[in-house]
Amino acid sequence: MKEFIVLSEEVKAGQEKGLPIVALESTIISHGMPYPQNVKTAREVEQIIRDNGAVPATIALIDGKIKIGLSDEELEMFGNSQGVAKASRRDLAYLLATKKLGATTVAATMICAELAGIEIFVTGGIGGVHRGAETTMDVSADLEELAQTNVAVICAGAKSILDIGLTLEYLETKGVPVVGYGTDKVPAFYTRESDFDVNFQLDTPEDVAAMLHAKWELGLKGGAVIANPIPEAEAMDHSFITNIIEKALREAEENNILGKNVTPFLLGKVKELTEGKSLDANIALVKNNAVVGAKIAVAFNQSK
Repeated sequence: MKEFIVLSEEVKAGQEKGLPIVALESTIISHGMPYPQNVKTAREVEQIIRDNGAVPATIALIDGKIKIGLSDEELEMFGNSQGVAKASRRDLAYLLATKKLGATTVAATMICAELAGIEIFVTGGIGGVHRGAETTMDVSADLEELAQTNVAVICAGAKSILDIGLTLEYLETKGVPVVGYGTDKVPAFYTRESDFDVNFQLDTPEDVAAMLHAKWELGLKGGAVIANPIPEAEAMDHSFITNIIEKALREAEENNILGKNVTPFLLGKVKELTEGKSLDANIALVKNNAVVGAKIAVAFNQSK
């Protein structure tokens, strides 16, 4: 395993000192935002994590290695490269063997984080059950990973392009707790709440850390969703964003866009139809998640 994993100097030094480490995915850089906002946001998110007492570890596949923490030059190269593969569990071995550039999804980032001994991971939103999945069987590998990999995912809920109700049913079946951070409603990425309740509400990093500690000490396999709502000032109107998503879904269906191409298409279409407001919201919620994630990592590190 060691032949495939390379820690950045910052992450290596952090682990040697026993500092809390926070994993970050790279699909948000390569597929979630345009250049140069992607690289600028990635650097700002890393700095937010440092400012809140933890060490950032952006994860990506470069030249046959899983890089746990990227240098400034690697971040720039990665954010500016064309044709970066989107890597989930099924793709990891192939991309490493062929030495192709790979951006890690939530599922792949969880796997790589666990391999590197990192329990806390900050992202924008998790994947889930797609609308119409009862006929297409389109269910994100993120959910299966949450069922089996011991990493907590701090996010702004499930992306609102998904079927949130079915996503919650799937997570319940797999025994994955969905925790509302300071909220009793599941946030829906661009909006602070959906029509669905979380399983539990916890209001402090210490409470979240205590729950994670208890879960894993009991040997209860799998992660947890820590759902942290987008800040009020950047949240979008629920009915406005719902109408736009439904329009984007119809367009995806008309153009026969399927599988893993659906999410980037829908996010791009939502950005276009909201005149860029969705990108601003996306950046705001990731930064907010970084603050909360770093604080949870610090509290969890102290509870070990």
